[in-house]
Amino acid sequence: IPGWFDDVSQAIHESGCEVVDICLPNFLHASATLIAAEAGKHVIIEKPLAVTLEEADEMIAACKRNNVKLMYAEELCFAPKYERARQLVKEGAVGEIYMLKQSEKHSGPHSDWFYDINLAGGGVIMDMGCHALGWFRWMLGNAEVQSVYATMKTVLHQGRTKGEDNSVIIVEFENGVTAVAENSWAKQGGMDDRCEIHGSGGVIYADLFMGNSALTYSRNGFGYAMEKADTTQGWSFAVFEEVFNQGYPHELKHFIECVRDDKQPLVTGEDGRAVLELIYAAYKSAGTGKKISLPFSATVSKPVDLWLNNQGNN
Repeated sequence: IPGWFDDVSQAIHESGCEVVDICLPNFLHASATLIAAEAGKHVIIEKPLAVTLEEADEMIAACKRNNVKLMYAEELCFAPKYERARQLVKEGAVGEIYMLKQSEKHSGPHSDWFYDINLAGGGVIMDMGCHALGWFRWMLGNAEVQSVYATMKTVLHQGRTKGEDNSVIIVEFENGVTAVAENSWAKQGGMDDRCEIHGSGGVIYADLFMGNSALTYSRNGFGYAMEKADTTQGWSFAVFEEVFNQGYPHELKHFIECVRDDKQPLVTGEDGRAVLELIYAAYKSAGTGKKISLPFSATVSKPVDLWLNNQGNN
């Protein structure tokens, strides 16, 4: 490694870089983004955008003020198999969408900071649920959300975290689509990441780690679906390289193109903030046992407090 730093500010200012890729623990996202923006560096940031909505607003404003790009790195918007499924939908393979489902599950993160709610802001929703919420909006063209209902528990890691390690979130959109996010740090047997797209004329199942295609049933079989949906004969379960499958290289390549060609990122800081608002609503719903209407805001030090501080009041 030709150059290294033990100070974030020094690294950003003295490395000679044009783009800062923020892959730090959640509680450091805001401070690193503000340093990068003030230094005139373009920012691509891993999920979640920030711990609080106030931080998110400050980050977005700082990047606009300093005329630098801010991209929210939601890799499910770039994962090749998920994008194949989205293309099928756009070309009418399954008719009108009425329900989306996305789940991401494993037995828990490796790094200790994920389990500290003061550093992460919450549990599995802050780590993995944000992917589903971002993907729902991506699939529906950032449709307006009507309400959020959630339930969550700590079922496996009670001795390690106060945050939730298993959750279900139901999002109702104003266009009539219902979306269900299932996320867990309690699922044994390795990583699981899959989605379902249910439409009036068909259904698509996409598993990021199993098979070489998005399994599709198209009632009418027109357009792209007729050409591609049935090309795989029998069942195929070849597991591809994880990083490629999840879209990480694709999102980074896209952001560099945005910087070079002065284009707007497909997934913006505002999108990251919208996901964080949904996370707030999910924690509030789980704490109160009630459906939460959007827009929703609350002043808290971390989103999980909206669950922890309301338990027993529903």
